[in-house]
Amino acid sequence: MADFLPLLIELGTEELPPKALPELAQAFHEGVLKGLAARRIQVREGQAELPAGPLYTPRRLAVFLPAVATQQPVQHSEVLGPYTNIGLDAEGKPTPALLGFAQKNGMDWDKLDRVTDAKGMRFVARSSRPGAATAELLAEIVAEALKALPVPKPMRWGDRDIQFVRPAHWLVILFGRDVAPGEVLGLKSDRMSRGHRFHHDKGVWLNEAGEYLQAMREAKVLADPRERRQRIRSEITAAAKEAGGQARVPEALLDEVNCLVEWPKAIVCSFEREFLRVPQEALVLTMETNQKFFPVLDAEGKLSEKFIGIANIESKDPAEVRKGYERVIRPRFADAKFFFDEDLKQPLDAWMTGLASVTYQQKLGSYAERGARVARLAGIIADMLGADSLKANRAASLAKCDLLSRMVGEFPELQGKMGRHYALASGEPAEVADAIDEAYAPRFAGDGIAASPLGRLLAVADRLETLAGGFAAGLKPSGNKDPFALRRNALGLARTLIEGGLDLDLGALLDDANAGLPRELTWAPSTELYDFVIDRLRGYYAEQGVPGTQFDAVAEVRPGSLVDFDKRLKAIAEFARLREAASLAAANKRIRNILRKVEGSIPPVVDADLLAEPAEQALNDALASALADTDPLLAQRDYVGTLKRLAALQVPVDNFFERTLVMAEDPAVRDNRLALLKLIADRFAAVAAVEQLSAG
Repeated sequence: MADFLPLLIELGTEELPPKALPELAQAFHEGVLKGLAARRIQVREGQAELPAGPLYTPRRLAVFLPAVATQQPVQHSEVLGPYTNIGLDAEGKPTPALLGFAQKNGMDWDKLDRVTDAKGMRFVARSSRPGAATAELLAEIVAEALKALPVPKPMRWGDRDIQFVRPAHWLVILFGRDVAPGEVLGLKSDRMSRGHRFHHDKGVWLNEAGEYLQAMREAKVLADPRERRQRIRSEITAAAKEAGGQARVPEALLDEVNCLVEWPKAIVCSFEREFLRVPQEALVLTMETNQKFFPVLDAEGKLSEKFIGIANIESKDPAEVRKGYERVIRPRFADAKFFFDEDLKQPLDAWMTGLASVTYQQKLGSYAERGARVARLAGIIADMLGADSLKANRAASLAKCDLLSRMVGEFPELQGKMGRHYALASGEPAEVADAIDEAYAPRFAGDGIAASPLGRLLAVADRLETLAGGFAAGLKPSGNKDPFALRRNALGLARTLIEGGLDLDLGALLDDANAGLPRELTWAPSTELYDFVIDRLRGYYAEQGVPGTQFDAVAEVRPGSLVDFDKRLKAIAEFARLREAASLAAANKRIRNILRKVEGSIPPVVDADLLAEPAEQALNDALASALADTDPLLAQRDYVGTLKRLAALQVPVDNFFERTLVMAEDPAVRDNRLALLKLIADRFAAVAAVEQLSAG
């Protein structure tokens, strides 16, 4: 039985790209495991200080495995040779073909085994040899793993032809206490790592693989990204408390900062209070996006004049580090203040005329033309919802004016947000100002929909225009290409309708959106646009745990309202839990298959005088009762109640199929039975295509 030892691999480099670092580290970790598995080298979980998973810092990619077999298992080989009718002559003696095969495999011909396949019996050379020592294979495995990394633009350094994402400077391959020999990226494997660039700018001798994490800590490097991330969070929390507030800590920013430092230390900084007159969104964006700083909020959740920087050094003079951070933030804030003050010199609607000279899309015209289309749709939707159409039109007309502001020109991410501030400063109603901002919601995956009714209305109108216009302009997504972000817009439209409870006919809205487009364009049919939106909902509901069969059951009946779609989906989920569901789903599938093959028309009603069999009489009586009970339920969109009542048909339906021949010889009897089945199918279809739930 093979022994097991801990394995450490570390590649030291220049600073790696922070946004790509976690993916690179994960791919390297998986590549090493893949290489070991391909060579049938066993890897076990073991008790060790180091955690499972990739290790990395800005200057290193590392893999630690607590227990790796020291040797491959015995290697068995099997080489197929000639068939016996070719390998043996008529007297049973070996032919030259067989002798050559045996010699090539280092065996006597009479020591070869024989196997039989579909073509007959043939010779086979079987052999076994001891597995190689793992240490001898590790350099090759590391090279393969590095070569497979997702590096879009590798670089060369020095006078070498070697390429990697960044120049590589050291390589550690430590198996237990021993260095595994080999060379990768022009570097010979060693046991010498390196510490922090400033705190410990020298080699770190590693006695054994298992001491890696502690040895790096002593060299002021937190090599475990999980530990480092927690340290950063703790440092931020303590620093914010010191500053008298609470830090804003977006997870994405925390992840990015984690890839920028090896030994994090929080520094509390401040800026002049006069900058707080600038909308806090602009200041926060500058701090987080441009400088990777963490803003500090006061007790009311408003931005304070404090912020936190994460240094990659524990400075003896933190005041100097603080001054540096404050020095780089000040000119950016000064620019933001200048832009804001200049923008406030004119009201928001003053930019409206300028939108006519800004092209939205070549075939779709200017932003002014687009704004008019959105305003028209907003008015139509407002009338449908009984909302204030004047406010809807005003919000839609002003929605894109901030695109011409200096602030949005510098910070495009602030579209809508700055429009809200400028609308309020111009004396627009708060409801209109909020809608200008909320029209962009949801802005990203996981973001909430617009909070206000007017904001939801404007968000729907904006996305309807985008969707219809994008398809008409020939910008329909293809594969991974979606230049107009139509998939994201379609999902935002669907979410706003569903989560906002806007019970509107989507098909009619899409027709209205098409009707407002330039006459010279060829519109996509509203049915195609509807299907595009429904396709986006498939993933939306899958994330909520809705099975694809249940989604298909509702999608097949094409509800006009997505609020109604959602109600039906919830009802079908409850129906699927009933004990009668499987049998009724199978019966409906059978009914649909029968009806699909019928040529000619089916009577709209059942003739009771033609019901000869007790089973069909019982089913007709049960169905008549069910129809009467579910008519008012359907009128109220009580789909749960409807399906639960229809579940009572399970026994009579099953009895009908067991005891009645549907396709009777008498055409009148046959058509009457088909009419009975069609009534059942139509009543279930008034909710959903329940046959989709049948596995058969």
